[in-house]
Amino acid sequence: MTEPVRRGPDNLHPLCGRKTELVWDGKYDEYGLRRPVDVAGSAMPMQKIETVDMPRSEALAGGQTTLGELKTTRQYDFRNMLIWGDNKLVMASLLKDFRGKIDLIYIDPPFDVGADFTMQVPLGDFDDVAEKDQSLLEMVAYRDMWGNGTDSYLNMIYERLVLMHDLLAESGHILVHCDQRVNVYIRLLLHEVFGEEHFLNEIVWQRTSAGKTVSGNLPKNSDYIIWCTKSDTYQFFGFRGELSDEMRKLYNKDDGDGRGAYTTQPIIKTSNPGPQTTYDYTDNRGRVWPCPKKGWRFNESRMHKLENDNRLVFTDVIREKYYLQEREELGSQLPNIWTDISGNALGYSKEAQGYPTQKPEKLVSRIIEALTKEGDLVADFFCGSGTTGAVAERLGRRWIMCDLGRFAIHTSRKRLIDLQRRLQADGQPYRAFDVYNLGRYERQWWQRERLQGFDRDHRRVVLGFYRADPLANPTAWLHGRKGGAFVYVDSIDSLLTREEVRAVARAAREAGGKEVHCLAWEFEMDLRMVCQEIEASEEVRIRLITIPREIMEKNRTAPPPFFEVAVLEAEPVIKKVSGKKKVDIILKKFIPSLAEVPSKELAALKDRAAKDGFDFIDFWAVDFNWQEGKPFEHQWQDYRTRRDRSLKTTSDAFFDGYPGKGVYKACIKVVDIFGCDTSTVVEVRYD
Repeated sequence: MTEPVRRGPDNLHPLCGRKTELVWDGKYDEYGLRRPVDVAGSAMPMQKIETVDMPRSEALAGGQTTLGELKTTRQYDFRNMLIWGDNKLVMASLLKDFRGKIDLIYIDPPFDVGADFTMQVPLGDFDDVAEKDQSLLEMVAYRDMWGNGTDSYLNMIYERLVLMHDLLAESGHILVHCDQRVNVYIRLLLHEVFGEEHFLNEIVWQRTSAGKTVSGNLPKNSDYIIWCTKSDTYQFFGFRGELSDEMRKLYNKDDGDGRGAYTTQPIIKTSNPGPQTTYDYTDNRGRVWPCPKKGWRFNESRMHKLENDNRLVFTDVIREKYYLQEREELGSQLPNIWTDISGNALGYSKEAQGYPTQKPEKLVSRIIEALTKEGDLVADFFCGSGTTGAVAERLGRRWIMCDLGRFAIHTSRKRLIDLQRRLQADGQPYRAFDVYNLGRYERQWWQRERLQGFDRDHRRVVLGFYRADPLANPTAWLHGRKGGAFVYVDSIDSLLTREEVRAVARAAREAGGKEVHCLAWEFEMDLRMVCQEIEASEEVRIRLITIPREIMEKNRTAPPPFFEVAVLEAEPVIKKVSGKKKVDIILKKFIPSLAEVPSKELAALKDRAAKDGFDFIDFWAVDFNWQEGKPFEHQWQDYRTRRDRSLKTTSDAFFDGYPGKGVYKACIKVVDIFGCDTSTVVEVRYD
């Protein structure tokens, strides 16, 4: 029988002597050491896949070539960044260039363990809607976030807060938006990472006047914003709101000197006295005013300056004048409970993007204006519908945003393009932005056991549901056959990349194949476009097929439908306008993938897609002079909004920006209503 471990002064318990802290499973290793955040192993090269400067691009496409003709209001000091990927990897990758350079981080991380991420998205020209599921990356990430309950969530947030601390400037702020369920956890984590002494306040935002009625409890109608700084030397310009009618009534005096109505307050210090504020004050008429018990609020020099400016009133005590006009310009200093901003109810708010957790621009504007100045850098690593970037852009701040969801990236991109155009039209400054992704997701980020055992024989399961025969001697790139085609099944924990597809096509050609089916859970952006070049060089037809999530259902035996990545066909239209050749693009065919459609919606939407795939297009853009290996440049685009569901199927750019006669390539990018993109390339013979 093992003797019990006896603790005492000579054999302290491992937790003895530690400060009060939040502990969760996985915080310490088996030796009691704090597990470090793997920054070096998480950093990955980011790929720039799009450049977006629509006012300038549209002007250039129309033949304007000089800055004088463009009359651009763009600022050239920085290109904003919209990044698709896991925010832990994104932040680790940003450290090289942005360590200690971000002035404000505002994040609104998920905090609902039972959240339903199914969304309704508009379909076609009218009032039809379709349901959209999470992508698999989002689904697995969210399950990982809560896989071990609160322990998993705390570890996820902690690792990201550590990276945010490193990215934040010494004078910077971080604000974390949360609800009552995780408020206490996040606050303690912020204390641990940023220091309890750098906690400034907790803002209570009453998002609605009356929450949803519940039985046996109180309605929940508020969120919480926890506010910390990196150091004691931070910038702060004040949280201000509009003056209430009650506040205005206090300004009931007027000296008739042209400065308008004012009110007064005693200049008596309410905190501990200091050597500069404990003195007897002699006014300009020679009267002596004895020092109050705790002193004056100002030093003697400031007092004389205020008196000379006729801002002091001498009654029983000395009082300072506060003018209504000046207070209206500054606004009313707010307490930490905000009740004057309502939420974004879809259908009622003009800025609503269809995200149930979208925050109002007024809320984010108040935060950004109080804590940053023009030109400062603002970041949001759970950007959702892009509110932080849109507000930062409008207020003249630089921004970096990222999200794991393609639909979030698409929604943010469309919103910011629209904002660019409006700012240019109003003569207001704006900055261009680039869209990035991280390329391949390393396999250690999606551990095999996280899909509950399916990964032990993942390829066999997928081939079985696909009705393909496993190869007797599979290779790294060829795993099965279906009819006359080879089949490749990508790993369950990765993203299918262009490098993999090229290797698969080469292996199929060397094995005598003419066609290969690449089955994967997720695909790198713009992959369909790259496949055209690979097909031409390897002389092998490539089909990109999404593995349906239904194969993970318990006890499923019937094969679910497998969908190819969207099909897109387009062709150039060359016409003469005023004797000069102009180029446009016409869409000829589009068949969406439907990979993120819930099973119950699938049959109806499949029929709808077959009849008119254009109804599923939410956004399309053209790069008239696309060059392989360079980012897609938005030179023309059209998109649907929630208020205008019309969509052009022929561009109206009248492009004539080619340097001379020759054969050029135009790239067409289409994004469907689910946020999934596909591209194609067409030749333009310009002679």
